[in-house]
Amino acid sequence: MELIVDLHIHSHYSRATSPEMNIASLYRWGKMKGINVIGTGDFTHPKWFSELSEKLEPAENGLFKLKSKYAKEEDKKLSANFKKKLIRFILTVEISNIYSKNGKVRRVHNLIIVPNFEAASEVNFKLTQIGNLHSDGRPILGLDSKELLRISLEADDRNLFIPAHIWTPWFSIFGSKSGFDSIEEAFEELSPHIYAIESGLSSDPFMNWRLTQLTGRTIVSNSDAHSPPKLGREANLLNCELSYDSIIDAIKKGDSRFLGTIEFFPEEGKYHFDGHAKCDVSLTPTESKKLKNICPKCGRPLVIGVMHRVDDLADRPESFKPKNHKSVEYIVPLNEIVAETFSMRTQSKKVKEEYERLLFEFDDEFSFLRKITESDIKASGRIDLSFAIKKMREGDIYIKPGYDGVYGIVKIFKPGERTQNAGQLSFI
Repeated sequence: MELIVDLHIHSHYSRATSPEMNIASLYRWGKMKGINVIGTGDFTHPKWFSELSEKLEPAENGLFKLKSKYAKEEDKKLSANFKKKLIRFILTVEISNIYSKNGKVRRVHNLIIVPNFEAASEVNFKLTQIGNLHSDGRPILGLDSKELLRISLEADDRNLFIPAHIWTPWFSIFGSKSGFDSIEEAFEELSPHIYAIESGLSSDPFMNWRLTQLTGRTIVSNSDAHSPPKLGREANLLNCELSYDSIIDAIKKGDSRFLGTIEFFPEEGKYHFDGHAKCDVSLTPTESKKLKNICPKCGRPLVIGVMHRVDDLADRPESFKPKNHKSVEYIVPLNEIVAETFSMRTQSKKVKEEYERLLFEFDDEFSFLRKITESDIKASGRIDLSFAIKKMREGDIYIKPGYDGVYGIVKIFKPGERTQNAGQLSFI
């Protein structure tokens, strides 16, 4: 069966997350989004571990479902067409590793996925002896990433370890500020156990395919959501059995069961270009190199972004694609598209009401963005929206890349485009 899987999220116990990131809310939003399997995030946090243990129960091999009494309460908040949609959970956590290696301070984030609470408990027990797991849902540990991988493997050989958002400048394996130049440099003899990497919001598979060293490793994409509406902004498409072992094996092998990824436009990521936010300076890698990576306004070093870092490590041209590559689909969240067609903010009451109406009339968000025909949208009287969906699917959009912690701007309509087309749309 085709599955949409989002493995990397955070609970309300992580810093800078919404209080709505609780398991019941994730269940409800997962249905609205059209996600089948959601990572729990943060299983190392004692209170979140307790909440998960209380509200989840075993489902298919290695997966969990929300207990009936909690599920019924959430289903009451949804329209009838969502009640039969399947939501499963898989136990996951992101760890922040800060340590010194080969004469440099390293800051690397890593994702661990486990098949049961026993494996999670074993990981937690070992990490409790190293650092504080109570202070943050994403714990910060003075532990070499290689040793964290070893702990994961020793806890349960079914665990999967994935370097997270591998290009982020400040906290990733290839980050320009504190990363490595290769997986082997970071994980040494344990490198063969790195079966997959997470591309992160500021890069996409095309950028990662440029590195020979990533050949044979599956490129996964996840939302890293800190609030429910951000679920599924990136996700994975699989065609496999609904079980932990099938999902993990498909990711490990990257075979025909792993279909591809659903992607954020990478330019929207907040580290795509180089720059200096304080000086309002955003630069392409070529422009930065001409300036010797120095900010032209203040004279300080620029924050080197993902695109630049990929260029530095790549040994293949930008045009390179594997012969039999996985599918790559780019989306813009539906509430953002609705807000743009209304010329309103995403948090406005009218946008929220229209978003809910669309899900009620059609289907979940992923189905709407990926499968509902433009003619069906037009037939509902939403001419602007059908035009916007067409443009998104064709990649015909306006993009201003992000840099130095500033999210990029992605708009369906280019400046002045709606004014130019207003008469035509009204006529239609």
